[in-house]
Amino acid sequence: MQLTYSKQELPEVAGKVLSDITNKTLLFYGDMGVGKTTLIKELAKLLGVKETINSPTFSIVNEHKTNDDVLYHFDFYRVNNEEEILDLGIEDYMSAGHWNFIEWPQKAERFLPTEKTTIKLTKNQNGSRTLNMMPVK
Repeated sequence: MQLTYSKQELPEVAGKVLSDITNKTLLFYGDMGVGKTTLIKELAKLLGVKETINSPTFSIVNEHKTNDDVLYHFDFYRVNNEEEILDLGIEDYMSAGHWNFIEWPQKAERFLPTEKTTIKLTKNQNGSRTLNMMPVK
């Protein structure tokens, strides 16, 4: 699935993403400032998260309650090696069956489940964003 959108269209895009995914692990790829956290905030809102979502750049993972589940939001930008990821307990998070939204997942690829959704974001010259997502229903 490929979508190009403006910030105003973000709620619709988030709804489309949630309706088309086949699993609960979403990997967010894209340059710094492309809108990964902004999209995650909108997805979390649709899942029923009430508190403010911030990127867990320093804490690495934040936990949020959804309407009927738990959402773990990871940001591996500052991670320097796989030992840090193991110390975090990544294997437990990935096997728990909850939502996992992961920014900078390329730093943890060895620990990610086989069933996952890849979301690649790019910023266009006109300020819009393009989302490429695989797999989809």
